[in-house]
Amino acid sequence: MSSFNLIGGSAIVGLLCLLYSLHFSQASVHDYSAEKFASKGNVFVVHGGSEGIYSSAPNLNQSSSNADSFIRFEKIIFRRPEEFSNFSSGSIHAVVFEVDDRETIGGSAYGGQRAVCCTADLAKLGVCKQGEIIHRPSTNNHGWPRVFGASFGIDELEAKLQPRTLHITKTGMYNVYFMHCDPNLKEVVVEGKTVWKNPTGYLPGRMAPLMKFYGYMSLAFVLLGIFWFSQYARFWREVLALQNCITLVITLGMFEMALWYFDYAEFNETGVRPTGITVWAVTFGAVKRTVARLIILMVSMGYGVVRPTLGGLTSKVLLLGGTFFLASEVLELVENVGTVSDFSGKARLFFGLPVAILDAFFILWIFTSLSATLNKLQARRLLAKLDIYRRFTNALAVTVIVSVGWVCYELYFKSTDVYNERWQNAWIISAFWQVLSFALLCVICALWAPSQNSMRYAYSDDSEEFDKDMTLTLIKPSPLPTKDVRSPSDMKSTPGGDGTSNLGDVVEDKTE
Repeated sequence: MSSFNLIGGSAIVGLLCLLYSLHFSQASVHDYSAEKFASKGNVFVVHGGSEGIYSSAPNLNQSSSNADSFIRFEKIIFRRPEEFSNFSSGSIHAVVFEVDDRETIGGSAYGGQRAVCCTADLAKLGVCKQGEIIHRPSTNNHGWPRVFGASFGIDELEAKLQPRTLHITKTGMYNVYFMHCDPNLKEVVVEGKTVWKNPTGYLPGRMAPLMKFYGYMSLAFVLLGIFWFSQYARFWREVLALQNCITLVITLGMFEMALWYFDYAEFNETGVRPTGITVWAVTFGAVKRTVARLIILMVSMGYGVVRPTLGGLTSKVLLLGGTFFLASEVLELVENVGTVSDFSGKARLFFGLPVAILDAFFILWIFTSLSATLNKLQARRLLAKLDIYRRFTNALAVTVIVSVGWVCYELYFKSTDVYNERWQNAWIISAFWQVLSFALLCVICALWAPSQNSMRYAYSDDSEEFDKDMTLTLIKPSPLPTKDVRSPSDMKSTPGGDGTSNLGDVVEDKTE
């Protein structure tokens, strides 16, 4: 027996966790509809789900089902074709373990290749039965992992797993796998469902904090809306087209946050994500992000401030906005509607890459346009508009820097948490982007809030005439001196003279 080393840390089980950790199902009711077993090493597996589950709160009445955390197996049936039914089989196992106990599944003899199924060499040593799953008790979680199963008799087409409920007494990331070691059962499929529950409801543990988060975000948008709409109502005669666009973004944000909250609340009650609410939440979010980017781009171009229209750029701006909306909508639908495990990591990259490229293009175009607009305002000495644009530029620069830093942190977080052991903090990744975009919106609202002075930031023909006069003054030749040349002091005192005109322009410019 001493020659056998049952090494914890099965490489195959670790690989399975790694492969499926990024493809968890976003439904606490996991349905299996003719799921086929896949070969991984010397074992055949079907991934039944991975979710973070909190242990039942000790101060709650454990006799109440609402206080329990559990994984329940309901109507699990293994089916095989009739042509493969002329033999009895070994067990098809359901294996349930917490991610910290992944090393208790599988082992190896003499430090050789690790395996999940008991091999002939291990069976000869008498430490396991050939064809069974290798597992040993956890030292951290008494009674785990849980391994149980069902087998086929001769000519039987179905093998039923007895219904059971596994109560969760330790907080952790739990995994369910269906496994078997018999190559003759490669055509077997799994049907039925498992139900996963936390003490507060059916939301997966990593998503549970998001329901409260979107509740708070809904309140934040309401407060922002109260401020903005009150200013809008007071100075509605002074409202600019830009401020109407900001009003639209705030309204879309209020609807988006409310829909996400109701989406998670419904999910928490039933265990199944409501497709209709999710689609609406995703759509409102995609429209809001698109409109917000277009507004920032148009403001950066000086629309309504130094130019009355976008001219020939209008079609290009609309094309970029439409493309971004479609790419963002598709990505969000794929990520949030149905189950995440419906598509692979490559598919997620395929849908996410266009959004990232379009975002980069937006940033490049925005800052290029801002540079040109700032130069125009500085050349025309429109000091009030120049000041607000500088503040706007600083806010955007800070947002971009923070975004790049957070992307680096997100990559670090995901690369160092391959088994989702830090699942309790994973919700912060997506919540951060909502907070950052809301903060930028608040800055924009503070800079462009409706007021009695709003019109001084609007485009005016006077500024264009001023620019034209300045240009003509610089290029026209000086008049020839005559006997009637007046002194500078006389010119300043003469009503309607050039000195008065230029001084008036300067005063007007400072007022701007």
